[in-house]
Amino acid sequence: MLSIPASRVNVYTGSPIDRVSNRRDDADFLAAALTDPAALFAPVWRSRSLMRGVEAGTPEAVFLSPAAADAVRMAGGPWALLGLWGGRPVFAVDCSAAEDPLPLLPPDLGAFTDLRGVAGLLPAGEASVLAHARGLMHWRTRHRFCGVCGATCEPRNAGNAMTCTGCGAQHFPRTDPAVIMLVVHGDRCLLGHSQRFPNVTMYSTLAGFVEPGESLEEAVRREVHEESGITVGAVRYHSSQPWPFPASIMLGFYGEGLSDEITIDPEELRDARWFTRAELRDPVAGGFSLPRVDSIARRLIEDWLEHA
Repeated sequence: MLSIPASRVNVYTGSPIDRVSNRRDDADFLAAALTDPAALFAPVWRSRSLMRGVEAGTPEAVFLSPAAADAVRMAGGPWALLGLWGGRPVFAVDCSAAEDPLPLLPPDLGAFTDLRGVAGLLPAGEASVLAHARGLMHWRTRHRFCGVCGATCEPRNAGNAMTCTGCGAQHFPRTDPAVIMLVVHGDRCLLGHSQRFPNVTMYSTLAGFVEPGESLEEAVRREVHEESGITVGAVRYHSSQPWPFPASIMLGFYGEGLSDEITIDPEELRDARWFTRAELRDPVAGGFSLPRVDSIARRLIEDWLEHA
């Protein structure tokens, strides 16, 4: 099967952050970083990120100064060190406890916006930093108690880990691996319309979570067969994409279709079809739409089209 390289980096990758994981437990370093006048704070409010220019179609991330960040930190939400960006400390701070955090901030900073709707338009690096902040704050707000004994957890490692105050268990941010694959059979590829898609015309690559004790290639073959009845042979890696919506990493593959008769799982898919390259190049004429441009699904499709 043809091995197709990634044509460019995926959205949410290419982070400019040096995570300085070896310095997160350095109390003096952390204290200096928190008070550094050049420090940047990425606020997260109920899974939304602060941006300006969204309505004009030119979104950009808005980072808070230490003084402005203090106002939202007083709301009691978690915070964490993301790392250094060009030598400047960068933190995430969650302000979801406030019904409306904007009055706590200096005027005209922008608005809290869903990152997924504008990520492809953000300047290089900003989408990755905001995704990092969003994913870490999602974990922090949902892991206040120990899953072992139920006692309260306290932050460690500059907010990148939690330690149980009861049994001492350590807890780290969770990332769920999910495979996402474009199955190719001759000059056609397999796309499905999920029961979960809000867009009633969209067809996308198949995807699913990796199960315990399963290799990535095995997960590709299992998920495709379960959802569509198609048997997959060779599996080739393409690229990966952080997907903190809420806590996944998407591992992209191409799969060789060994059969072509589709039998869908109606609990997962409304429909699945084989599409030719000509059909994919003109989806409007075919009455369907493709995945959003910031997704690895779209990248898998576009790179296959470019390697005709």
